[in-house]
Amino acid sequence: MGERPGIAVAGASGRMGRMLVALLRDHPEARLCAALERPGHPWVGQDAGLAAGGPPAGVTVTDDPVAALVDARALIDFTTPAATVELSTIAAQARAAHVVGTTGLAPADLARLAAAARHSAVVQAGNMSLGVNILVGLTRRVAAALGPDWDIEIVEAHHRMKVDAPSGTALMLGAAAAEGRGEVLDAVADRGRDGLTGPRLPGRIGFASVRGGDIVGEHDVIFAGSGERIVLRHIATDRAIFARGAIRAALWALDRPPGIYDMVAVLGL
Repeated sequence: MGERPGIAVAGASGRMGRMLVALLRDHPEARLCAALERPGHPWVGQDAGLAAGGPPAGVTVTDDPVAALVDARALIDFTTPAATVELSTIAAQARAAHVVGTTGLAPADLARLAAAARHSAVVQAGNMSLGVNILVGLTRRVAAALGPDWDIEIVEAHHRMKVDAPSGTALMLGAAAAEGRGEVLDAVADRGRDGLTGPRLPGRIGFASVRGGDIVGEHDVIFAGSGERIVLRHIATDRAIFARGAIRAALWALDRPPGIYDMVAVLGL
């Protein structure tokens, strides 16, 4: 059996970065080969495991992505949109698979990822968990079956430190609902209501966001009809589900041809 493939982690000091460092330290199928942080971060130069308050990981945190990817077969990236698009170019040049869990990506950012995907595999998803991606498939099918007479509302809740809204997962669910109806989400999304909004417009897909405490992630897709409602729900209680999914995506992408992939493809759903 060959050496376990090396996986680099961007944003090593973040919530997901710390989880990924811990999981990759003893992973049976992959190894942590690099840990990245922004220039000037206090973790730079320290052992990634020790900096996180755990056992040594044997990898020193660096602020040089080019050097970090020399030995990497894949990069897992839960950072910021600006950092992600820059890393996408470097990963493509290194022919390393790029697993993107960053949320809040704008259309221009997604275009940059698509350009990088001409040279290496890119797995991009607003949520890496198995349960959420099953929920995405169910949402698409239910929306198609019920048709436009049912109102669709997506309600998501996250911890107080989350900086973007709606969540990437909520937007994934909205896109699935719109696709089920043969629509494009941007044309039918209602992402904020305040004041005298008037009655709900037919065919719109509404979003509401809750922020507070240490909520890991909760998503409800509400189909509201006359006299009845259907609610599809996913509740995450452990952030490790996202890290495990990201590692699974990285391993899956190692030998894939260049292109953009999602977790539905990774999980074979």
